Amino acid sequence: MDISTQGATRNGLGVGAYDPWQAASIAWQVWSDGCAGAATVGWRQRERLGALMAATDRSPFYRRLYGRTAWHAGAGPQALASLPPVNRAMLMGAFDDWCTDRAVTLQAAQAFIAEPQCVGEPFLDRYAVWTSSGTSGTPGIYVHDARALAVYDALEAQRFRGLREPECLADALARVTSAAWSGGERFAMVGATGGHFAGNANIERMRRLSPWAAARMQMVSIMQPVDRIVQALNAFGPTLIATYPTVAELLALEQEAGRLRLDLDEVWAGGEQLSDPARLRIEQAFGCRLRNGYGASEFMAIGWDCGHGALHVNDDWVVLEPVDAHLRPVPPGAPSHTVLLTNLANHVQPLIRYDLGDTVTLLPGCACGSPFPAVHVEGRCDDVLEFAGHDGATVSLMPLALVTLLEDDAALFDFQLVQTGPRDLRLRYGEPDAARRLARRVLDHYLVAHGIEGVRIRDDPAPPARSAASGKLRRVVREPAARAAG
Repeated sequence: MDISTQGATRNGLGVGAYDPWQAASIAWQVWSDGCAGAATVGWRQRERLGALMAATDRSPFYRRLYGRTAWHAGAGPQALASLPPVNRAMLMGAFDDWCTDRAVTLQAAQAFIAEPQCVGEPFLDRYAVWTSSGTSGTPGIYVHDARALAVYDALEAQRFRGLREPECLADALARVTSAAWSGGERFAMVGATGGHFAGNANIERMRRLSPWAAARMQMVSIMQPVDRIVQALNAFGPTLIATYPTVAELLALEQEAGRLRLDLDEVWAGGEQLSDPARLRIEQAFGCRLRNGYGASEFMAIGWDCGHGALHVNDDWVVLEPVDAHLRPVPPGAPSHTVLLTNLANHVQPLIRYDLGDTVTLLPGCACGSPFPAVHVEGRCDDVLEFAGHDGATVSLMPLALVTLLEDDAALFDFQLVQTGPRDLRLRYGEPDAARRLARRVLDHYLVAHGIEGVRIRDDPAPPARSAASGKLRRVVREPAARAAG
C-alpha cells in the first residue's frame, strides 16, 4: 500500500503521514548504512539520488528548469554540479509546480498553517508541513512525505543519540531501564510554540502518534519571561531538554543560581552557533552531556555531534555542497559562503542543490573515526539583548523570541533589530512596505510584558547591515556600547 496516497487514523487522530512498517524498514536502512563502509554508503546514496531525480518528472518546475538535461542512472552526487541551483524565493514563487503531488497547492498549505489546531496533524492526511523564514526575507513552507519523516526520526533516534555501536545500545538500554524505574524519560523542548515550526510541529506529531507518552513531552514557549520558563521546567521536571544554544546558556545561569533545579541526563541543542565556552558552561551547570545537532526545516537531521568537536553529515540521505559566493565548490578547510542541500529522502517537494544559506567548512576527518563527512557549521549567531527591569535586575531577551515576535505578530521578515544603548533599540527594515508602526507596537508590548519600560524604539533609515566578510545577516544585534552600559 502506498503511504503517499493512503490516509489512516488511530484513536480518532490522523496519522496518515506514518506507516509503522515503513518506519521499521527505514530504521533498518539507517542502522545498516551506519555499519557499512564508504563504498556501500556511496552506492546507496547514488540509488537514492536516482530515485529523487526520477521523482522530479512529476514536478513541472523541475521539468522546466532542467529542460533536456538527462540524469544518468547510477550517477553520483558529483553529477549534481551540472544542474542549476535553486533558492527559497524561486521555489516559493512556483510552489504549485514545484510539488510532485498535484493536490499540494500553496493555497491549501497556507489555509492549513493558518489553523493553530492543525499543528502536528497530517496535511492532506499524508504529509507534514513546517514553516521557516531564516534570513532571506522570504517565508518558506516545506511539505515532507512519510518516507522523509521516517528518515528524520531514524537518524535522530540512532545517530544523534549515539546509538551506532553495540556498546552504545547497551548504554541506551541502561538509560531506558533507569528511566522506567524512575517514572520514565521526560522530554521538554524550549522553543517557539503556537506555529507550524519544525520543532513544535514534530513534537505535536509525536504526541499524536504516541498518546501514551504525550504526558512525558512538553513544549515550553521561549516567548515568555525567563522566570516563567524556569517555573514551567521546575514543575515538569524533565530529564531531557532540547533548545537553542542561547537559551541553554541562559538556563545554565538559572541552574547555577539555584532558581532552576533540574536533574538532566542530556541537553540537546541546535539552530544556532554553539561556542566551546557555551558548551562547557552548559555541561558544567547541568552535570550532563550536551549533544549538538545540525538541522533545518528543509531537512531536520542534517548532522550530529560525535563528541569530538565535529558535526557529521548524514550523507547517505542528504548531500551538502559547500560553495563560494559564485556558487563554485570550495576546498576542504575553507569556509563556504553558503551550502547547497539536496534532500534524498523527500519526494513530494524535491530540494535539489537548494541554497540553504549556512557557512560550512568541510574538515579533513575526525578523531572519532566516523566515515561520515565531518564539518564545522557557522549557524545563526544573534545576540541576547539585556535591559534593566522594574527592580533593577537584568532582564535577558532571547534572539529567537524577538525574531518570532516580529515575524508572527508584525509579518516582518527582512529586518535587523539593534540595541544601541541601555534603553535604546533601532529597527532596520529591508522591506519598503513594512508595517513599521505595528512592529514598534508589538516590540513595546513585549518589553512591557517582560518588565522592561522606557525603551526608545526608533526606525533606522539604514538597511539591515550584512557582514562584509560573509554577507550574512545577524537579525538581533547588541552593539558594544550597549554591552558596556547594560
